Amino acid sequence: MLRGSPERELAAWWEAEAVAATKAQAAKEQVRVDPGAAGEPERKAGEEQPKEPAPAPPCAAEEGDARIPPRPPPTLPVSLAKPEPVSGLCPHGKSRIKGRSCKRSSGQPDEYCSLRPVTVDSSKARTSLDALKISIRQLKWKEFPFGRRLPCDIYWHGVSFHDNDIFSGQVNKFPGMTEMVRKITLSRAVRIMQNLFPEEYNFYPRSWILPDEFQLFVAQVRMVKDGDPSWKPTFIVKPDSGCQGDGIYLIKDPSDIRLSGTLQSRPAVVQEYICKPLLIDKLKFDIRLYVLLKSLEPLEIYIAKDGLSRFCTEPYQEPSPKNLHHIFMHLTNYSLNIHSGNFIHSDSTSTGSKRTFSSILYRLSSKGVDIKKVWSDIISLVIKTVIALTPELKVFYQSDIPAGRPGPTCFQILGFDILLMKNLKPILLEVNANPSMRIEHEQELSPGVFENVPSLVDEEVKVAVIRDTLRLMDPLKKKRESQSQLLGKSLASKENAPHSDLASASQGNANPDAHLPSICLKQVFPKYAKQFNYLRLVDRMANLFIRFLGIKGTMKLGPTGFRTFIRNCKLSSSSLSMAAADILYIDITRRWNSMTVDQRDSGMCLQAFVEAFFYLAQRKFKMLPLHEQVASLIDLCEYHLSLLDEKRLVCGRSGTSSASRLQPSGTPQEAAPPAPPAEGRPQPCTDGAHKVSHSRHTVS
Repeated sequence: MLRGSPERELAAWWEAEAVAATKAQAAKEQVRVDPGAAGEPERKAGEEQPKEPAPAPPCAAEEGDARIPPRPPPTLPVSLAKPEPVSGLCPHGKSRIKGRSCKRSSGQPDEYCSLRPVTVDSSKARTSLDALKISIRQLKWKEFPFGRRLPCDIYWHGVSFHDNDIFSGQVNKFPGMTEMVRKITLSRAVRIMQNLFPEEYNFYPRSWILPDEFQLFVAQVRMVKDGDPSWKPTFIVKPDSGCQGDGIYLIKDPSDIRLSGTLQSRPAVVQEYICKPLLIDKLKFDIRLYVLLKSLEPLEIYIAKDGLSRFCTEPYQEPSPKNLHHIFMHLTNYSLNIHSGNFIHSDSTSTGSKRTFSSILYRLSSKGVDIKKVWSDIISLVIKTVIALTPELKVFYQSDIPAGRPGPTCFQILGFDILLMKNLKPILLEVNANPSMRIEHEQELSPGVFENVPSLVDEEVKVAVIRDTLRLMDPLKKKRESQSQLLGKSLASKENAPHSDLASASQGNANPDAHLPSICLKQVFPKYAKQFNYLRLVDRMANLFIRFLGIKGTMKLGPTGFRTFIRNCKLSSSSLSMAAADILYIDITRRWNSMTVDQRDSGMCLQAFVEAFFYLAQRKFKMLPLHEQVASLIDLCEYHLSLLDEKRLVCGRSGTSSASRLQPSGTPQEAAPPAPPAEGRPQPCTDGAHKVSHSRHTVS
């Protein structure tokens, strides 16, 4: 018995092909064919019966779960005596050679060799497993819930890149992402961008890191209050490693911070609290948007067209000493509000304590709000935040997957928590490396007794995000599209073939996603790269940093690497000796290492290198805005390094062992190097780094 309709269709197609080939041969030999003989021609008297074709070699057993023994291929009826297509084999039972199509006995390529299904290892998926299973089933891919002895195409991890040892394929986590989006690291990354582009990064609340910046926090708040006695701010304290609202509290004055021993063992971030949020039904809410980081190099970003809106369960009032402790009024965390007596489980996408973001936009649109501008501002916020995160992510990536070594490629779904202010300006609250992908919620049946019930809102949004992420990462997509093109050409050339069978084969191979809705993820980068590439200065600094790391896999720059950077980029001069560069390295590195809990590796981290780079830029290019100083120094460094690379290339071609033997005129047929950037004025960058006339960038 055949196991499913695809096998039936393929077997029927093979039978139809046999009939067509027999008819063509009979026509040549002027032999009459009996249409009622199930494709077998009548033979003339005395004619030798053709021998039955030799059976195809046995198919290899299908690769399966390591814990499940492989099953033998099913037995087909004699009339359909063709083996099922198996991974690595064509429908004829012959081995498939990489890069070549299967050849039939007629010598023509077989366009209908169906590709194997994409394989997904879900053994480490954890809480996202249910949504992942539904997605794999909708895509008709193959899941390995207990792992697999052989490599899979995609590995779905629940927490970290290091959940499993992976040497090939694709994994849904970037190394270092969990560390990068922690509250302190995110605040530092955004602060660097705020120093360079303060107007462009005003969507992130002003933040201080505790306990390191407690005295700075106290001094700055006192200074502002002295200048404006009417200013009565509220601050929110968030533990660095906290999640689901754990340990968050509000204060009105720096003296209210709980200066206990927990700050030393559990650092925190304190931020200005947004006192005037947009309210729906008198309730404060935030937005959880899902962002796919498809790759780092080149940078590719997608945003889901829908998200979740999580509501507080107590009507909002502006913070006062009397209501600061009302967490159900001020904190939108789902994990907190679900324990409120006022929490309403959603029966539809537009009601309850958790709704779709699209339902909120529809409601705002009915009141005359410009929804396109809201989306444009959110897209801008997401792109700028990812640009702030990618430089250090590159350092983590080269540490775990050094260039030139085999390894997996990475992608990741991020959860952006965004608050809309009363004036509809989006504010970034935080970024989650492991956003919850659960599609069920807890429901209390009786006091203390809970059960998990399906959540329609979660399933509608999250399954679409996971499914369409897999579709974008499909490793066989290009092969499938190439096969579809070949199939279309073949159909156009086959005039005598049975049209119904070929049509069904064409529809099954040309668009395997025809039964699925359109992809819910919208590309925003590099689609809008022209508007935002000028912000990628720190990204270019990270490339310099990685170049001088020396040993592959390390994440900190040693003193020798820093000296080599100064020397190769021609940054030493009468005003900056190599001894002064050494002192600069020691001072900055010592201070940054004192702020780092993990002291396993010594040396200069990327953020310390950025600080040193800022210092060098301000010394070399005076009387310019900081971002122009930095961009000019980057241009200068890249110019000298390009000359050095060119000399090494010429020496390699000529076989010269030392670059010092190269004469100035000894580079025939080489393009003249560009003029070095002039000091004291900005120079045009290849990626538009000096496009500084920017107030607001609208994307649609």
